[in-house]
Amino acid sequence: METWQGERCRAQQGYVFVLEDTENGVIAGISAIEVAVGLEEPWYNYRVGSLVHASRQLDIYNPLATLSLSNDHTGATELCSLFLDPDYRIRKNGQLLSKSRFLFMACFPEAFSPQVVAEMRGVLDDAGNSPFWDSVGSHFFSMDFSRADFLSGTGHKAFIAELMPKHPLYIHYLSAEAQAVIGKVHEQTAPARALLEAEGFRYQNYVDIFDGGPTLECELPAIRAVNQSRVMSAVTGTPGEQHPLCLVAGMDYHHFRAMLLPVDPQAETLLIPPACAARLQIAAGDPVRVVSLNPQGARL
Repeated sequence: METWQGERCRAQQGYVFVLEDTENGVIAGISAIEVAVGLEEPWYNYRVGSLVHASRQLDIYNPLATLSLSNDHTGATELCSLFLDPDYRIRKNGQLLSKSRFLFMACFPEAFSPQVVAEMRGVLDDAGNSPFWDSVGSHFFSMDFSRADFLSGTGHKAFIAELMPKHPLYIHYLSAEAQAVIGKVHEQTAPARALLEAEGFRYQNYVDIFDGGPTLECELPAIRAVNQSRVMSAVTGTPGEQHPLCLVAGMDYHHFRAMLLPVDPQAETLLIPPACAARLQIAAGDPVRVVSLNPQGARL
């Protein structure tokens, strides 16, 4: 609430969005945005790079892949804390929960940083162990993966700076299992990665320091749901079911609401049933921001 009320500095600002089943009041999921990471406590990841070892005399040239501790995303806006109740993982609910954040960012771009990032969960085995952690972090932290992940996730990050290696690590020294999962996501995270990549996010060789999962990134104006969204005027009526599903949001900062509705892509006004208008807390004539749920031709 302090962010909404303007009582927090940028480094402490964040927004939480709640997916509500309006038929029974059940909270079905949450998603969040951190406005600017790393401004008070460092925000770490590994940059996947290379070092070249060469000898002209011996005619040897060996580029070797490395992991280097990085704070390159300091100040970036982070998409985070996406969770949807398994009972509600149907009927595009996951896309509504995740992508509604983009409409909020499109409405109020000045509240966010030009660069947007999202950390993807890395590969874990059936027992919840991380091959990447076992080959890298465990040697420096002397604790198991779950404890290190919990400490970092609850804001206790000082130990990272104190214990992480300060010099590049040669990837070929890691186990084959660890090398294989660098930049890869857990199978349950694959749909979330596909969703973000369809919106323009890309893996740029940054990975999580604990599980090796990829960090995806995109410039805010380049996000598909941001740059293709448009403002329409709401008109009470019944939209045709033949029209494509779109994300529709009111543009009141303090009462932001979003939902899915069929929208005529050729129309200049948005037809919205009275009950839906009430849920969005808008009236006839109010501006609404609209974007197609998926990029043209995408199947998500």
